[in-house]
Amino acid sequence: MVKYIGTRELQSFLATRPLEQVIEGLSAYIKADYLRWQQFDKTARLASHSAVGVIELMPISDGRLYSFKYVNGHPRNTSHGLLTVTAFGVLADVGSGYPRLLSELTLTTALRTAATSVLAARHMARPDSRVMALIGNGAQSEFQAIAFHRLLGITELRVFDVDAEATDKLCRNLHAYPQLRIVRAGSVAAAVRGADIVTTVTADKRRAVIVTADMVEAGMHLNAVGGDCPGKTELQREVLSKARVVVEFEPQSRIEGELQQMPAEFAVTELWQVLAGAASGRAGDEEVTVFDSVGFALQDFSALRYLDEQLDGRFTQQIDLVPDLADPKDLYGAAVDGAPTETLTAALNLLHA
Repeated sequence: MVKYIGTRELQSFLATRPLEQVIEGLSAYIKADYLRWQQFDKTARLASHSAVGVIELMPISDGRLYSFKYVNGHPRNTSHGLLTVTAFGVLADVGSGYPRLLSELTLTTALRTAATSVLAARHMARPDSRVMALIGNGAQSEFQAIAFHRLLGITELRVFDVDAEATDKLCRNLHAYPQLRIVRAGSVAAAVRGADIVTTVTADKRRAVIVTADMVEAGMHLNAVGGDCPGKTELQREVLSKARVVVEFEPQSRIEGELQQMPAEFAVTELWQVLAGAASGRAGDEEVTVFDSVGFALQDFSALRYLDEQLDGRFTQQIDLVPDLADPKDLYGAAVDGAPTETLTAALNLLHA
């Protein structure tokens, strides 16, 4: 039997504790895994692109456990009443190859993305950061807002989206956090002006210029989340050229991140180096920093570990995803086991007819 966590199971778990507590827990798991970076067999995700979106597989292993995530990104889905992003994942034992957990990762991806954003910002943003601009108010925006408010001390959130209804939705959902002051901005520039942190999490699959160099102020930290596939960006090239840029996994970010705009020799730092103290996330209060976050398989590995270890039987099911055989060499027996003799005979007769 294999442990299964569906959307309902995860919702039941989330109902028992504050969202920021779960995000903080995920952040701790992610940091622990980044600190053993060298143990992982890493590869850039495998992508299948179409005119309307992308479907990706994200595998990784530390030699003891293996995981992969299936995830799509289809920006036009919302016009058909569908989510832009859906995902599920598997955690398996390397020793036997058997899956131990099959889980939803649609909600979990939003949670682990916010957890990673906060983890990076703790090392890259100025400690006195209190104002954040949030550009793109879609499906992931609340998770980013709550994480930065409750875990990093953001007290003012300046929000903007070209879709006013998305901003309406965000403002409604954040009413539960009265200590977070929300300011609706009339433009990206108005939202960014005077902000300590700028989070961009837009959905359009195109080379967009959401934040331009003239908007960026000394000491600002940019948490660039939305540019996560080839041909999709949010920051003007000149923003990167004047900043310290940290990425999750350089080979993947060169293809999919804001970094795809830059020449191969443009220097970046990987997040694990910052977390391990091998590199600095910020040189001083005036430096501009960019976390070019495209999402990496290690974060999903960490999230699946968290789900596997933190969700007990109240929030999980057991499913027979793999046959349980008395004789592991007799797979045929599993194929016909339990079938009435007359049904099996009729099926064989049809095959030979």
